[in-house]
Amino acid sequence: MKLGIIAPSHDRKGLEYAKELGLSYAEFDINYDDVTGVTNNAETFKKDIAELGVYISAVGRWGRPRINADMSFNQKELADEKALIDFCAYVGCPVYICGVNYVEGQSYFSNITAAVEYIKTLMEYAAGRVKICTYNCSWDNYIDKPHEWDIVHDHLKGLGIKYDPSHAINGGRNYMREIVKYGDKVCHIHLKGTINVGGVHVDDPPAGLDTVNWGAFVSVFRKFGYEGVLSIEPHSATWQGELGDKGVRYTVEYFKRLLFIK
Repeated sequence: MKLGIIAPSHDRKGLEYAKELGLSYAEFDINYDDVTGVTNNAETFKKDIAELGVYISAVGRWGRPRINADMSFNQKELADEKALIDFCAYVGCPVYICGVNYVEGQSYFSNITAAVEYIKTLMEYAAGRVKICTYNCSWDNYIDKPHEWDIVHDHLKGLGIKYDPSHAINGGRNYMREIVKYGDKVCHIHLKGTINVGGVHVDDPPAGLDTVNWGAFVSVFRKFGYEGVLSIEPHSATWQGELGDKGVRYTVEYFKRLLFIK
């Protein structure tokens, strides 16, 4: 298993941030409209990666309207995703993360059909160069939980899952049951702490300072032989500034111990 972090910026500074923390992996989550600042600079990134020794572990794109109201594909989003897949392949990033929005007013069958066809299009375009996976977050995405995984991932063989236990907890589900059943499909992991008390969400403190049983979580993925990256995700309005920096560094050291990284 490898340890990384979601980069705060999608440039050399983002890679340098991971390196300064003693990490060799940075994740780029590109959720904004114009992706060309990344995709048009693949050669520069490739040089920076070689120079710094920090690799891009995954590229993700959250919260995008991939399916139009009439169930057709959003062609801009599709073109952007193909460009990001090309970027991943060129710089040696192994994972591309996506989701699919649910179109209200259309049937569940129509939505599932559109989701399968959209993701299939990405997988066929990637053609084995990059692993495509869906994220288990509900931000403009409903392919985020067991019911849909049983349909979509069972149909699209080779489709992976980016897993974050906080989303299961916040959705009222059992994350240990989910990873035991679907752990073999997980190809990227987010380390985001969370605290819920009596079904009420309190905060998302640094992983290791929350209520997730990270030791058991990691042990399940040991069983599956997981060799991918666990990517730290700072995600708290409380842990900001100097406190936030201390929290990130705590998480780095906490998981280095769990993963036996010197």
